[in-house]
Amino acid sequence: MPELAKAELRQLDPDFDQEIERDTWAKVQFNPETLKVSFANQVATPSGSGDQNGSPSRLFVGAGTTKLAAQLWFDVTGEQTDGEPVDDVRKLTQKVAFFITPKQDQSDPQKFVPPAVRFLWGSFQFDGIMESLEESLEFFSPEGKPLRASVSFTLSQQKITRFVFRDTAPPGAGGGSPAGTRPLTAAPSGSTVQGLAASQGKGKDWQGIAAANDVENPRKLSPGQLLDMNKNRPPG
Repeated sequence: MPELAKAELRQLDPDFDQEIERDTWAKVQFNPETLKVSFANQVATPSGSGDQNGSPSRLFVGAGTTKLAAQLWFDVTGEQTDGEPVDDVRKLTQKVAFFITPKQDQSDPQKFVPPAVRFLWGSFQFDGIMESLEESLEFFSPEGKPLRASVSFTLSQQKITRFVFRDTAPPGAGGGSPAGTRPLTAAPSGSTVQGLAASQGKGKDWQGIAAANDVENPRKLSPGQLLDMNKNRPPG
């Protein structure tokens, strides 16, 4: 029976590129029931625009935002299998609260920003900044120690981002890559293998990418079709 995948929060470098500071990573005690992803465009009416009826002729759309909201539960009243047992649930939730705590910016000591964070759960990945966190302590010991808590948080990214589909195949299966190391690219509507390859600096390899992904028509991809852009097989 496969091992249950646990969701994690991992610190990223300021460029949202590399995972860093492993000792700050937080693995959930119980996986969330739902994940809510929301998208919002920044819309504004250009000054001086409009038709004779006073209606705006066009709208300006900014970069937009993408947000992830989730709720996690922690409980120290039962058997604890990860790490040393604790008698105060806040010793578990403080690992999550780390990501809402601003840190001094190395390039500007007068500026404080929260660390970049990556939320991982199986094939799901979301990178952003923790915008808000709410912790509810709901059960106490006779000594007044909190034993159970829910933590609701929101991560945000200041742009509209595509979903990242992480490879969850066990090592040795398929291409033999470790789980979670080969994100897949979802094809937008009307896209081609040539166009996707060119956008990633692999324009010369588009035929090999198409062959490795068993694409029948490289010039007509289905919307949402998943491609591993790191695969490259000479077309036969």
